[in-house]
Amino acid sequence: MTLLQLSRIGKQFGGLCALSEVSLHIQKGEIYGLIGPNGAGKTTLFNIITGLYQASSGEFQFNGNNYHATQPHLLAKAGIARTFQNIRLFANLTALENVMIGRHVRTRAGVLGALLRDKKTLAEERAINARAHELLKYVDIPARTVAKHLSYGEQRRLEIARALATDPLLLALDEPAAGMNATETASLKALLQQIRDGGITLFLIEHDVKLILGLCDRVAVLDYGKKIAEGTPEAVRNDPAVIDAYLGHAHEP
Repeated sequence: MTLLQLSRIGKQFGGLCALSEVSLHIQKGEIYGLIGPNGAGKTTLFNIITGLYQASSGEFQFNGNNYHATQPHLLAKAGIARTFQNIRLFANLTALENVMIGRHVRTRAGVLGALLRDKKTLAEERAINARAHELLKYVDIPARTVAKHLSYGEQRRLEIARALATDPLLLALDEPAAGMNATETASLKALLQQIRDGGITLFLIEHDVKLILGLCDRVAVLDYGKKIAEGTPEAVRNDPAVIDAYLGHAHEP
C-alpha cells in the first residue's frame, strides 16, 4: 500500500525553478532513496515532504489522506519524522533528555497537569522515560551521557532515536551517512534495516550512492529539478539517463 504520494510537485524560488512536475510514491514498509548530482533538487524536495518548504504546485497525500504540509510539528503528529544533515541535538542535555523531548509530540499533559503533578501526568512522565530508555538501548547509546560528549556516529544514532520517539509511520533521513567513516556507515546501514524490519517506512536522501544502492528497495533520481529515473537499485544503476547525469554523455571527452 502507498504511504506517501507526491503528484506533480513544483517549487520556485523567485525566478528559479528548483523542482518541476516531480511525482513519486513510497510504499509502506520499504526503504526509498533519493539521489542526484549537486543542485538536482533533492534537499528542496525533502524539505517539502517534511514541511520546511511549501510546494509551489502539486498535491501531497500521506497515509491515504490529502495533506497540506504547513508546519513540521503537524507533520510529526501525522506520522512523519525527520533527521538533519547537520546534527541538531541539544548538546548540553543528556541522551535521555534529548529522546524524551522528541516524545513531546505524543504527550497529552498540559501546563496545568505539569504544575499540579497529578497521577495522570506522573504516569505519562514514567512512560516517556521508559520509552526513551528503550529507544536508547535500541540504538546502543548510554542514557546519562551528555550529547556533546558522544562520538559523531553516536550522535547520528541519537538523532534517529529522538525521531523514533515520535512514533513515525515514515522516517525521513537527510544525508544520514554524511561525515561517517566506513565502520560507522556499516553500523548505520544495519540500524536502518532493523528499523524497517520493525515496520517503519524509510525515506532518505544521500550522496553516498553505494549506500543507497545497497540499502534501498527503490530509488528515484533527480537532475535539474526533474525526476529522470525511478526503480530498483539495479535498474537505476544501469539507466542511461542516470549515467549521463553523473558521468556526462558517453560521446563527451
